[in-house]
Amino acid sequence: MTNPTACLLVIGNEVLSGRTRDANVQFLATRLGAIGIPLREVRVIPDVRETIVATVNEVRAKFDHVFTTGGIGPTHDDITSECVAAAFGVPWEPHPEAWARLERHYAPGEFNPARQRMATLPRGATLIDNAISVAPGFTIGNVHVLAGVPRIMQAMFDWLAPQLQGGPPVASRTVHAHGVMEGRIAEGLADIQKRWPALDIGSYPYYRMGGGGVALVAKGVDAKAVEAAAHAISVLLRAVGGKPVAGEPD
Repeated sequence: MTNPTACLLVIGNEVLSGRTRDANVQFLATRLGAIGIPLREVRVIPDVRETIVATVNEVRAKFDHVFTTGGIGPTHDDITSECVAAAFGVPWEPHPEAWARLERHYAPGEFNPARQRMATLPRGATLIDNAISVAPGFTIGNVHVLAGVPRIMQAMFDWLAPQLQGGPPVASRTVHAHGVMEGRIAEGLADIQKRWPALDIGSYPYYRMGGGGVALVAKGVDAKAVEAAAHAISVLLRAVGGKPVAGEPD
């Protein structure tokens, strides 16, 4: 069975300018891997209509699932929803259920034109519930549009995840060794990768006040192969004089 794949589009000038530190990539990568939908690509793009439309169309043809974060609020620069409508070639129009939810949420007279933008979605979109601030995300085709605020995005994903058809969970094992540098294990690690070509074998040096070391990771959907590769990594670390420890370094 081939696992479905995913791409994440982080949309927002504030991320590209450095004003906002993105906190969503790690959450989505971890949670998607757990349900067998590995995240294969992440792109950070600006609040520019032509860029959003072109990128959405490019990646939705390439990946099984596309997730977007950011740009679905009430202000003029929140243009993700209307751009996704343009990418799919459908009208951007009031969504009856989203409109009703927000109209009930706000006091009389407070559901103003700015807030009405959050209830205006591509025709044919289905809602993604938002347990935090009511304004929904949505799915159209294989594109899932989520909020940029991490707490809201996470709530939306928690609601959406059970509906996503994944594959075998992505298993991961990490082994680290203090005092071992990458140059000593590079050749042996390449041999391990050749033995298990379907796995992702990675090397990640770390540095601490008391010295550094290396963390080696085996990842893939074949859990038995991951365990075998992790054992081979431990053998390699011992062979170069290291003391392998399971898990990430402190």
